[in-house]
Amino acid sequence: MSKIQMTTPLVEMDGDEMTRVLWKMIKDELINPFVDLKSEYYDLGLPHRDETNDQVTVDSANATLKYGVAVKCATITPNAARIKEYNLHEMWKSPNGTIRAILDGTVFRAPILVKGVEPYVKTWKKPITIARHAYGDVYKSVEMKVPGPGKAELVFTADDGTVSREPIHEFKGPGILQGMHNLNDSIDNFAHACFNYALELKQDLWFASKDTISKKYDHTFKDIFQDIYDREYKEKFEQAGITYFYTLIDDAVARVIRSEGGFIWACKNYDGDVMSDMLATAFGSLSMMTSVLVSPKGVYEYEAAHGTVQRHYYKYQKGEETSTNSIATIFAWAGAFEKRGELDNLPELSKFGTNLKKATIETVEGGEMTKDLALITTAKNVKTCNTEEFIKAVRRHLEKYYA
Repeated sequence: MSKIQMTTPLVEMDGDEMTRVLWKMIKDELINPFVDLKSEYYDLGLPHRDETNDQVTVDSANATLKYGVAVKCATITPNAARIKEYNLHEMWKSPNGTIRAILDGTVFRAPILVKGVEPYVKTWKKPITIARHAYGDVYKSVEMKVPGPGKAELVFTADDGTVSREPIHEFKGPGILQGMHNLNDSIDNFAHACFNYALELKQDLWFASKDTISKKYDHTFKDIFQDIYDREYKEKFEQAGITYFYTLIDDAVARVIRSEGGFIWACKNYDGDVMSDMLATAFGSLSMMTSVLVSPKGVYEYEAAHGTVQRHYYKYQKGEETSTNSIATIFAWAGAFEKRGELDNLPELSKFGTNLKKATIETVEGGEMTKDLALITTAKNVKTCNTEEFIKAVRRHLEKYYA
């Protein structure tokens, strides 16, 4: 077959450890044989981020603003152990946090459903989408270790010189401090993205935070959502036959377990991080979750919503066989091709992304899957594939569309 052509590059953000290995396998087996790939490549592997003082992460985000569509591999957010392991100059911040702060917007995450992989929560009949605010909170926080007794204050100095102070704590001994922030404009964008996505999917929208405790920070989120809904979306929601409601985050957790699914659950940044992993695992596997950042600037960043699979990578380095689930990373590439084709009016490119998703699901439903799914599937006569075998099995299914 002649390769499918592209006109505008994708921004390609390579990553770390086992997912970096998957990245190359996916390109070699599932992309390059079918697509004349045009991408602007950025190496977000931890060694290169350290070499560039993390400038490469900023550059990749700015390139996303330029080209409109990016696909990202999983990356390491270093801790103290990683500083020693990689001999880093410093403990670099989350690359996802850096990218999301530049792009702003909302991360939508939804489970990838396949026959034979049943949710652990038996009441769930439909997918649940997490809408995660992608700016601020703990990901842009400033922290301090308190060495001993003293007074901590929250201080804001306005441009006109006016100073506002709020006491935090009178320390009698060592402790810790953390300062977080958010922006009304970013919360506005988050709310609009959630309401529009709910209308697009014709699904109910929940928003949950902890305004009873956080009476200014979380309450601002609640108020902005309610104000925008009342002014701009209430009538549209009623016409679409869907609802919006606010509840406390602990109540939302209880409600979601009893629900049948089929709704969008909007969360602040950290809540969305935690709850999306909970949902992904409860639906079957962390590797069975799509993730796309939708920015008010009109850009899209697709990624796998899981980590770098460190344990498998150490086995891989020793030459041992691994059975690593690549589905979320395959779907990230597929989503990026669908969107790039849509924006560039290239239906064959969009169709390729869709076919790539279909081929992946057909592979699993046909009984070929990695170990994590083989352990929980209800399907019979399953073949447990190693990492490379699974990707090659997907290629066989994909080739049927282009025979």
